[in-house]
Formats: sequence, C-alpha cells, structure tokens
Amino acid sequence: MRSRTSDDDPLAAALAPPPDESPEATAIRIAREEEALRISQAIDESIRLERQANKRNKVVRVLLLGQSESGKSTTLRQFQRIYTPTAFREERIHWRIIIQMNVIRSIRTILVALSSYYRQTSRARATTFSGARWDSRSHVTSIRTERRTKGKGRADNLSDLDYDEDERTGDAVTAPLWADVYSEQDAREDAVLDEIAQRLEPLHRIEAMLKGLLVPPSEEEPADLGTGPAGLATALGHAKEIFVRPGRWRSGGAGARPASSIGPEAADEAQRVLFECRFDLMRLWASMRVREILALRRIRPEEESGFFLNDLDRVTGYNYVPSDDDVLKARLKTIGVSEHKFEMEAGDQRGTQWRIVDVGGSRFQRPTWVPFFDNVDAIIFLAPISAFDQVLTEDPTVNRLEDSVLLWKGICQNKLLANVDFVLFLNKCDILQRKLESGVRLARYVKSYDDRSNDIETVSKYFRGKFSAIQSTYSPAPRKFYGYCTSITEKTATAGILASVRDIVLRQNLRSVRLA
Repeated sequence: MRSRTSDDDPLAAALAPPPDESPEATAIRIAREEEALRISQAIDESIRLERQANKRNKVVRVLLLGQSESGKSTTLRQFQRIYTPTAFREERIHWRIIIQMNVIRSIRTILVALSSYYRQTSRARATTFSGARWDSRSHVTSIRTERRTKGKGRADNLSDLDYDEDERTGDAVTAPLWADVYSEQDAREDAVLDEIAQRLEPLHRIEAMLKGLLVPPSEEEPADLGTGPAGLATALGHAKEIFVRPGRWRSGGAGARPASSIGPEAADEAQRVLFECRFDLMRLWASMRVREILALRRIRPEEESGFFLNDLDRVTGYNYVPSDDDVLKARLKTIGVSEHKFEMEAGDQRGTQWRIVDVGGSRFQRPTWVPFFDNVDAIIFLAPISAFDQVLTEDPTVNRLEDSVLLWKGICQNKLLANVDFVLFLNKCDILQRKLESGVRLARYVKSYDDRSNDIETVSKYFRGKFSAIQSTYSPAPRKFYGYCTSITEKTATAGILASVRDIVLRQNLRSVRLA
C-alpha cells in the first residue's frame, strides 16, 4: 500500500504558497500570517482571562434552613458584620426601633404572666392588677401555657425521642402548694407591682406607634401570623406576635415607613418614654417577687432572643445607639423569603460575590424551600438544641427538637441536594449550658439519653453524633459531615466557625465551576 504524503492532503495543498511566489509576496504573506496568529493568541488570552474573571465573580449561593427562631437571621447578621463591616455599621442605628420593641415585648411578658397568675390563684386583692390590661391588647406574649399531648415524640434515627408527658411541653403552674399562704409582705410587694404596671401604661402607645412604623396597614394579617414566641395557644384569646416582610422595615416597601426615614421624632419619642420609665422597668425585672412567679410558671425570658432586660440601664438611655452585640441579639421575626447579596469587604476573598437566601422556618413557609434548592453551593442548617423542652410556636403538639430532627432527615435524603455540602449548626449552646447547669435534665425529655452525664460537653457530643448518623444513613450519596456547636450571637467563636464555613462553601463553589 502506498504511504500517504502531504501531496495527498487537499487542505495542505490549498494552504501551500504558490510555487512561483516572489520574495515580496512571501514577505507579505508571512507578515499576514504572523498578524493572524497574534490576533488569534490575543483572543485566546482574552477568553482565558474572562473565564478566570467569571470564576472569581461567580455568585456563591448559600441557603439558610431551619425552623423558626433557630438563629438563621442572626447567622446572616454575623456574616454581614464580619465580611461587610461598613454596611453593617451603617445599619446599626436602624435597629434601635427593633430593640425598643424587644424591651416592650419582654416587659409585656412579665405583666401578662403576673396578671394570669393572680387570676388563676384567685387571691383576694384590694384592686385589680393593672397588668391585666396587657392581656387583651397584647401583640406579643411569652407565657408558657403549652398544651400537653399524649404519646411519645417521634424523631427517626434519634432513638425515638421518648418524652415525659409532664415535662415535654412545660405547662404553666396554675397554683403552687402554698398558694393559700399570702403574707403581708406579699401584699405589699404586689401593691408595688400594681403601681409599676399603671405607670408603664404609656408603653402601650409606644408599642402601637412602633408597630405602625414597622408594618404597613395593608399587611396587618400576615404581620400577625403565628402565636406567641413560647407557643401560647391562640384559643386562649391572646393576640399574636408581629411579623414583618424581610428588608421592608429598612427600605419602606409596600407602604411601610423605612427605619431610615422614621426620623428623630418618632424614634426619640419611643426612647424618651423608655427613658422616663427606666427605673420602673429595672425595678420590675429586679423584683424577687416577679422572678418567683416567672419561675413558678416556667417562664424564662432570658432564654428568648431579643432579651435586653439585663441591660436596661444602657438601652433605655436617652442617647442610646445599638452596639454590634445588640444588633446580633435583637429579635425580628420575618415572613417570606429574603435574598441578601453582598460583596465581601474583608478577608482573602475580598470582592467575592455572595448571595445568602434566608427562608422562613415556620411550617406554613416550608413548601417555599424547594425552588431554592437549584444551583445552591451549600446549605447551613440550624438546629436549636436548647429547645429540647419546648414546642413549636405554630403547633404546640410538636416538640421543637423532634421537629429539627425530622427536618434534618428530610433535607439529607432530598435527591435534589445530593451533591450539595451541608453545614450543621447545633445552635444556642450557651442557652443549653445554662439550662443544664440550672438542673434541667435532658434524659427527662429524651429517654434515649439514658444516664449520661448532664453536662454541655456530653450533651453536645451526643446530639452531634445523632445528627451525623442521620446524614450518613439518609444521604443519597456519601458526603462529609460538617457539624458545629454554636452560640451564634457570640462574636469571637462564631467568627472562626464562619471562616471555616466560608472555606467549605468556596471549595464546593470551585468544584462546581470546574464541572461546568
């Protein structure tokens, strides 16, 4: 067989120079070929640089998931504080109105608890406790009158959370054994509390004013979805906690006045009233009689987000400006999905575009999660493990820990997320530690915990192992377990955790870019 030569290649023959090409024509041809090569190389380089820029500028998408009040919004604020500090500092003053609402909410919790306690113990009193007026007009309350349910709580792969029925929901104590022993000292203290409640009546007007600034009239109905923060049954006739649309309290969308435009008049009026009431507020919270009644009713306002009663002297100051810690602690319940885009200002990833999606965690909002599973780089799932003795706000028959376990299982086994990295935050470990140290035993709520030591290290290790086992069992494909015990309001430790999370997310993002 004859071997193939360049003479047999029609393309080579077509590109070959003419056999009678003159030296001048050869020089021109070579010059044109060199120019064409230079242009081609320049185009290739431009494409290469564009691809590199696209990799650098590709939006990193992170989804925050978890039940309501698990700490998703606080996690977002921590990201903003660490990686976009300029924008975070500029927004601090806008949070003063939220903190004012938080203070009033905590005071309302106390006054409603006192009023309810006095009614239920049927004590003879010279006057009707003035705090009773707070019941019918309450927008926010935190009385733990959660219903009991028969049967044990279910949580797959957590060895069946076998709850003690008397401990599962923390029912309010209706009357202590010594209820009939009503001393003169009790009477004097109750009279003082009655006077304080009367002097705190201006807070009603301030609360209504602040609510009007945060929530537009057209959104009154969605603003009041859900029951009180500790699971107060709607059937008891108490009003509900307000919700706001994400971002609108700052931007003023849909009729709401933005915080940036509220101006000094309204904001200063609220602060002025708090300033004038500050000594009564501090006296109310410092009262041992109040603490006694709260303890009897198993009400622990210090475990709720947005708790500032230990800082009343500072936050009720006339010229008060929120600190970073105040913004992280502030409680703002939102309804709907919020998407936050920002460019990192600090760290070795400066300039990276991030998009963090914070979706509502209430049960009625969870069907909106699925559309956001597409094209996500990582999911941060928050499980508040301190809530092992609490129930869902929207369904007081469901234990909050049980709900988090079932949510985690559902996310792990979702095939749409088979190639997505998960980062688990076992959150509110600071509250968990205080609860355990106060004598609350986990084994009374979670029977599978058995006789293990009731300390924070052992408990957190137990939960971490259980959640890790769920991920390993139910994930469609093997994935590495990233689990952290967090107190998301704490700045120093959280900064280190978020740096690790950032690296995990960026690695996943890089992998997806290489596969694209």
